[in-house]
Amino acid sequence: MSVVTAGDPVVLRRMGEADIHAVTAIDEMVFVRPWSTGFLRDQILGVDTRFHVVAEAGGEVVGHAGLAVVADEGHVTTVAVSPTAQGAGIGCLLLAELCRRSVSLDLVAMTLEVRASNMPARGLYARFGFAPSGVRPGYYSDNGEDALVMWVHDVADPSFIERVEAACATTRATCGGGDHV
Repeated sequence: MSVVTAGDPVVLRRMGEADIHAVTAIDEMVFVRPWSTGFLRDQILGVDTRFHVVAEAGGEVVGHAGLAVVADEGHVTTVAVSPTAQGAGIGCLLLAELCRRSVSLDLVAMTLEVRASNMPARGLYARFGFAPSGVRPGYYSDNGEDALVMWVHDVADPSFIERVEAACATTRATCGGGDHV
C-alpha cells in the first residue's frame, strides 16, 4: 500500500464485493478484532439498511466507512483508514459521506461508539456535532475498554449539512475533492 500525499485525488464510491479483500486488509492493520470477510459481504448486500463507502487514492482503497439505518436513525458502524493514509483527511471525507447519506434518507439522528481512549476519532466526530451521551462499560472485548456513545440529533436541520461541509472544507482542498458517491 502506498502513502497518500496531499494533492492525491480521493474518490469515494459505494463499496462492492470486489473491495472486500482490500477493506479486510485495512481492518487487520487498524482494528484488534476486524470484521470477517463474510460479515463484510453481508453488510454490503443489505442495501436497504446498510451503506458502505470506500475511499480510493492512487487506484488503491485507502479507507472505508459504514452506516446502518435503524428506523429514522443512522448508526456509524465503522470508519477505518489505512495507516499509510492516516492524517490526510480521508476519515473526514468518509464520515461526511455517511452524514450526507443520512440527510438524503431523511434520518433525524446519528450515533456511534468509539473507544474512550481514541482521542483523534473523538475529535473528528465532535467536529461533525457528535456529542457524548453515555458509556458502554467494557464494550471492547479485547481489553475491556469502555465505549463512549456519541449522538448528533440535528441531522434533519439544514445547519447539520452546513457543519458537515465546513468540517471537511480544508480536507477537500488538500485531497483533491473527495468526489461524492
